[in-house]
Amino acid sequence: MRSRSQDLEWLLAVVDSGGFSAAAKQRDVPVAKVSRAIQRLESELETPLLTRTTRSVALTDEGRAFVERIREGLQQLSEAEDVLRQQRDQPSGRLRVDAASPFVLHQLVPLVGEFERRYPGISLELSAGDDIINLLEQRTDVAIRIGELEDSTLHAKVLGRSTLHLVASPAYLARHGTPTSVAALASHRLLGFLPPSRLNRWPLKGAPRELETTPHLSTSSGEVMRQLCLAGHGIALISRFMLADDLASGALVEVLPGQVQSPNPRELIQAVYYRNSTLSPRISAFVEFLASRLTL
Repeated sequence: MRSRSQDLEWLLAVVDSGGFSAAAKQRDVPVAKVSRAIQRLESELETPLLTRTTRSVALTDEGRAFVERIREGLQQLSEAEDVLRQQRDQPSGRLRVDAASPFVLHQLVPLVGEFERRYPGISLELSAGDDIINLLEQRTDVAIRIGELEDSTLHAKVLGRSTLHLVASPAYLARHGTPTSVAALASHRLLGFLPPSRLNRWPLKGAPRELETTPHLSTSSGEVMRQLCLAGHGIALISRFMLADDLASGALVEVLPGQVQSPNPRELIQAVYYRNSTLSPRISAFVEFLASRLTL
């Protein structure tokens, strides 16, 4: 497919080399191809650019003025392309990232230092909340979403899966006992999200579909729920991405291990963004960085 800039480059080659044959040899293309390119330009501009003799070619007055300007233009185009290539190799600019506060605290914050060392040209802005935001309205470049997506206008890259675990503190289990079946959960203090919330439907194997829970204590924040659980206030269903250290240290204990359905839609961790055509180098760099380093 031809481009206008290619035709302009061939015009410069003819002028600089002194003829069509020399330009064709220099560019390793047929003479006829170079000749057609010049004819196209003259036809589109409705102006003769070259005077041709059997031995040489020379610029017309109009052609001379035109060539002076296109030299500048093609140089600027080349410099702009170099800038884009450099940005692709070393992305730069401000990057606005949104994620639920537990994900920011447990997954993103530990990676910030390494990311900044790897991409010093990117200025990272982290927005931590528990509400789903509109990326365009909030001028957010990329968001981390947990679970299935509802907005079909977004592009998404799956970063991985984080399994769900029923957990409680040893102190809670010492006071209230350890449930031995899904049915036994009905007699325990359950922690959940403020209603209405589909997150209070737990995907457990012993339930007909999903266990509809009525929380003893509700919150809008997954991190607050974890802290309530650590403080011994009840049993909660929490993603592993924020539990690994608690389980390893024994601060939280898994309840009814193996009873959570897996895989399930709530395990999905995805990076979402608006994408018209070419993905911004800084977004691509951030998403690929996360995909290889998250501990889900």
